[in-house]
Formats: sequence, C-alpha cells, structure tokens
Amino acid sequence: QVQLVESGGGLVQAGGSLRLSCAASGRTFSSYAMGWFRQAPGKEREFVAGISRSGGTTYYADSVKGRFTISRDNAKNTVYLQMNSLKAEDTAVYYCAADFMSWSIRKKDYEYDYWGQGTQVTVTS
Repeated sequence: QVQLVESGGGLVQAGGSLRLSCAASGRTFSSYAMGWFRQAPGKEREFVAGISRSGGTTYYADSVKGRFTISRDNAKNTVYLQMNSLKAEDTAVYYCAADFMSWSIRKKDYEYDYWGQGTQVTVTS
C-alpha cells in the first residue's frame, strides 16, 4: 500500500506556472507507475500525464502536451507536474495516482490503485 499527498496547487494568472508535487510513503515508490489526473467542476476526471516506474517514459494528454512536464525522483519518493503557460481551462482539482507494478502508462482512472486527496489549481484569465 502507498499513501499519496499532493501539494503545490494555488491561484495563478493565465500564462503563469505552477509545480505540483506528490509525495509517496509506504511500499517502494519505484514499484508504481504514476499518473496525474484532474477534475473540473461538472466534468469527469481526466488523465493529464503519466510516467513509467523508472521515469524513462512519459505520456501526456493532447490538451497539455508541450505545456506540462511530468517527472519523478524515486530517491525522494516524489512525482512532479510542472505546469507552464497555464490557461483558464486548466482550472481543476489535480490528483496524483499510483499504478502498482504496471509496465505501461495507463490513462483510465479505474486502472490506478491509489489516489491522493487532490490539490486545487485555479487559473484566472
């Protein structure tokens, strides 16, 4: 089992940047592929970015490609989401999720085993 705690959310103007962090505790962090999801009010939760267990492979939703960067530091048990050129439509609660012993980056939320509590990102235009 792993516990996930997100941080770094906040209020930012359009065009600005934020870096989200997700700290993991419990089972060996490198056992998990990691993903970031988001949920805006009235919308379903959607995949944003994912990273493989080693960090060597990443995948992004088209809506964030070129603006967001996912990375991980297995020594620090932490996954990051660097968000640049933020837009109003990026406003959502952002969640990190862990996929135990997965060898691929999965995009469906039900495929992930553990979730953080979420952190709010609000982008003003």
